[in-house]
Amino acid sequence: MPHSRPFNFLLWSSLPLAAMALLLFLDTPRIDFALAHLFYDPQGGFIGRHSAFLEDVLHDRAKQVVILLGVLAVAGFLASLLPTRLRQWRRPLGYLVLALGLSTAIVTPLKAVTAVQCPWSLAEFGGVEPYSPLLGHHPYFDKPGRCWPGGHASAGFSLLALFFVLRDRRPRLARVALVGALTLGTVFSIGRMMQGAHFLSHNVWTLLFDWMICLACYRLVLYRPAPLVVPGTSERQLEVSSS
Repeated sequence: MPHSRPFNFLLWSSLPLAAMALLLFLDTPRIDFALAHLFYDPQGGFIGRHSAFLEDVLHDRAKQVVILLGVLAVAGFLASLLPTRLRQWRRPLGYLVLALGLSTAIVTPLKAVTAVQCPWSLAEFGGVEPYSPLLGHHPYFDKPGRCWPGGHASAGFSLLALFFVLRDRRPRLARVALVGALTLGTVFSIGRMMQGAHFLSHNVWTLLFDWMICLACYRLVLYRPAPLVVPGTSERQLEVSSS
């Protein structure tokens, strides 16, 4: 198997972790509420709440496409276990199944644990529930929130896995996949913000979680660093050591 291209894991794991720490100390509610008010009409509610395009196309149909991609990845991985041409893609397909699965699977448990309310449920936006911060006191709710992190955003940002699948085999295509995943996740995020389903910070947390999951899985499953070259080591010895 060819060696992986160099990658600075320390840098690209430290930056997201630092961003997570920063989000915990920043006054994110002020930013969240200011942006949410841009999409909110006191007379009619959130401007995208009853949008057929946002709900049926950008939410339901788009999520189904991502689910289909996941199903194809599982099918491809199972096929790679057989003596077919997909055998050479067994490890990348296995990585894709793992990264996509974990990136989306963590959303529901985190929603249940945090019980964060959606903007449309808050009194300031026409609902009845009081606002409570992520790590602050949560008063009793008849219907606990299920809005942190952003579930739909994870459908887009989970595709960051495609970047890591391709970076050692097709670097240019990997960059396209990276931009595509970030763009899709952002579009999904804005769509749900327009509907009142999430604040900006909910979706930023989703991006950071998905990046860390895809990065960790890449390091464990796909990354194959080139061996250190010791003076006097022959090419044959290098081949044996890397095999």
